[in-house]
Amino acid sequence: MTLSAEDSAALQTPFLRSLVGLIRANDTYGAWEGKSDAILLADFIVTKEQRREIPIIGDPDPDILWRVEMFYAAVGLAFEKSTGAIASPMMKIGHEGFGRVLMTAGRLVVLSKTVRDVHRFGFDSLARLAEQGAKLVEDAVATANRFPDVMAA
Repeated sequence: MTLSAEDSAALQTPFLRSLVGLIRANDTYGAWEGKSDAILLADFIVTKEQRREIPIIGDPDPDILWRVEMFYAAVGLAFEKSTGAIASPMMKIGHEGFGRVLMTAGRLVVLSKTVRDVHRFGFDSLARLAEQGAKLVEDAVATANRFPDVMAA
């Protein structure tokens, strides 16, 4: 798999390091042991052309739901590394591919995100994946910094 310089640099970002770590932690049988980080993240990359080809009728594929769960779990892990506070992501997605992701730290909701078209969940590149994940982490950290007393309660 050939990576652009931007994607290669993205693999070293704290968010993608967290995401890769979570994916590898879920590899209970060692099937992904010899695979590169870029290969492990390849399913997160969905081009615009690929998105157009994906039907949105029917239940979301379990593999897609797992990727969405891993993405937001990585946001929570990166948040924990940044703040020291334990984050708990919760996800509820209906059979039509619409739902909500919440992440709490203490009694504070640090992230509230509506998700739609989960069938087409993915990013144009590894750099975009890293950028979007880091943005969610930054927003969650900013919320935690605004309300530290609620988070500590």
